[in-house]
Amino acid sequence: MSSIAIHAQVKHAAVDRPKLVIGIMVDQMRWDYLYRYYERYTEGGFKRLLNEGFSCENTYINYIPTYTAVGHSSVYTGTTPAIHGIAGNDFIIQATGKSMYCAQDDDVTPLGTAADNKAGKMSPKNLLASTITDELKLATNFRSKVIGIAIKDRGAILPAGHFADAAYWLDFDHSADWISSSFYRKDLPQWVKDFNQQKLADKYLKSDWNTLYPIDTYKQSIVDDNPYEGKFKGTDKPVFPVKTSELMKTQGAGFIANTPFGNTYTLDLAKAAINHEKLGNNPEGCTDFLAISISSPDKIGHQFSVNAIEVEDNYLRLDQDLESFFNYLDQTVGKGEYTVFLTADHGAAHNPQFYIDQKGAGGFFNARAAKKGLNDVLLDKFGQENLVLSLTNYQVNLNNALIKAQQLDEAAIRTAAVNYLRKLDGVAFVTDMDKTSEAAIPERIKERIINGYNYKHSGVIQIVLEPQWYGGSPHGTGTTHGNWNPYDAHIPLVWMGWGVTHGSTNRVTHMTDIAATIAGLLHIQEPNGCIGSPITEILNKVAP
Repeated sequence: MSSIAIHAQVKHAAVDRPKLVIGIMVDQMRWDYLYRYYERYTEGGFKRLLNEGFSCENTYINYIPTYTAVGHSSVYTGTTPAIHGIAGNDFIIQATGKSMYCAQDDDVTPLGTAADNKAGKMSPKNLLASTITDELKLATNFRSKVIGIAIKDRGAILPAGHFADAAYWLDFDHSADWISSSFYRKDLPQWVKDFNQQKLADKYLKSDWNTLYPIDTYKQSIVDDNPYEGKFKGTDKPVFPVKTSELMKTQGAGFIANTPFGNTYTLDLAKAAINHEKLGNNPEGCTDFLAISISSPDKIGHQFSVNAIEVEDNYLRLDQDLESFFNYLDQTVGKGEYTVFLTADHGAAHNPQFYIDQKGAGGFFNARAAKKGLNDVLLDKFGQENLVLSLTNYQVNLNNALIKAQQLDEAAIRTAAVNYLRKLDGVAFVTDMDKTSEAAIPERIKERIINGYNYKHSGVIQIVLEPQWYGGSPHGTGTTHGNWNPYDAHIPLVWMGWGVTHGSTNRVTHMTDIAATIAGLLHIQEPNGCIGSPITEILNKVAP
């Protein structure tokens, strides 16, 4: 047989894969946002995903706490904090009592910003499990290209994984430039430097933020001037129009992260990356991966809460941005040649005071007062101050060094802590992590507690609040997340493009199933800590 014939056989036997996989995570997108604003979405954004793609209508986060870093890590590793180690945006190293930021890496050098700028001292080194993007690199002998992009460093770094070609995030406290770290390369590529020189953040902010449509047509939101929203610094009320052209003068161009323009700016960089890095047109013929996180919805949601016109307007604008981005993918990679999935890292609760004012049950859990009261009780019982370091992530983080040095009875301390905390207003359950399996807690919640517990990075006692309660001060504005409830844990998951059949399922699926599904789609190994299962309904037509 001639070498030409052998080559033809090898080429014919190649595994069929999409040219590009794009993961889009929308930070703080509740599942119901797919439908709450559906009537006003364009045909080419969220509606295109639903009408051309496959929607997993009941996708849940299967751990607590439901925070950004944990969500991004769990989607891409296919596992939970118990295994991947990212126990929160910040967590306590239990052996030392020191606080650790999820992407913190003091050994790397910032790129694109000052050498002493902590915003650039970031990497995925704290992530203990491989990502689906890592597995793609391994499967193609590192010929696939992987890039992560997000305003938040954790939203770019954790999905891109350990073997990424690059991850870019916004230096929003300083320049509003896209930056990186020496973990990936020695310097920013020229195209990123050129992109930063355009100063697009300034240009967007100079146009001010007004509603996309007449404000009286925003029927899915409460009145603009209400007591549940937080105002921008330097303004009198949290109302439209938002004079971003003026606010940027005192808050800097990084203020773009707090507006829908941040979504546009992020997808602008994504388009530039596709163009300059030839993503989806890999010269080796391998599948590339672009991991995008849309961070601004989280900042807007935290400030204004679920029922705000600002949130509705953000999603209507994001819808148009997605339409533009999908059209760009059609033109550059080719319609039907790429696979995209859209999901979220967590949802968000209604503002408790809003809920109470509508005659619902809810409230604010004062973690600072709870910590002080708990330490007072333990001081009285055990004779030592500050036995509790923090209640970070709704968990009791004990002062393990002090307990060891004073030879105190840790089991007795845990029992005393549980007995005190379960009597506080707003607390539904409290459990010693070592006793959770036998605790009188509903199985769904119990499973999420166990999945979220990493004994090296998590507190030894878990606090579970009553529905519509979250940590904050009385009458606090905006919203937050972090709990097991559907408003925090029920997330969108929609697939579209190569290998995806049109349809939907109401079967319960989980965030941790996403990586396993991509592995099945690409015929590659699942991440090394993956506990998820492939969502086979979308894979029926995928064959090697």
